[in-house]
Amino acid sequence: MKKILHIDSSVRRTDNETASYNSISKGFGRYFIDLWMNKNHQSVVTYRDLSLTPPNFICQDWIAAAFTAEAERTPSQKSILAQSDVYLEEVTKADLIVITAPMYNYGMPAILKAWFDQIMRVNKTFSFDLSRGDFPVEPVLSGKIVVLLTSCGEFGFGAGGVLGADEPFMTTY
Repeated sequence: MKKILHIDSSVRRTDNETASYNSISKGFGRYFIDLWMNKNHQSVVTYRDLSLTPPNFICQDWIAAAFTAEAERTPSQKSILAQSDVYLEEVTKADLIVITAPMYNYGMPAILKAWFDQIMRVNKTFSFDLSRGDFPVEPVLSGKIVVLLTSCGEFGFGAGGVLGADEPFMTTY
């Protein structure tokens, strides 16, 4: 049984009266998960829509808490890291991580970057040791399969468009 973590990061919904207002990336994610579940009935999906519960941005106090040994953290520091701990537990338990991301202003949504910031923790997802010379960072959390489904709202990407492929990978539905 595979455990899937599905992260949506579009601020757009999928239930708009006007279909063209719906999130394309969330549609891709739902399509992928539906296909997966049709072939892998035993899989379990944990779903997180970052637009409904946006991650906190990291701050100076968050960094101080993350770099304080667990046994030495104050109640306040534990509280600051609580959201990060939940996200880390979800990522750690997952075999497959499906992330959907629209492109906003030629980059990822701020809420997705905030989620990544929350899960990037020393000795949890990576280790840092200057004795390794030019490569002090090493992954700790590995062995995950990550699927990134993305969309963009520019023009000309459709079939026959100036930026379109001859055979589109997927069309909107």
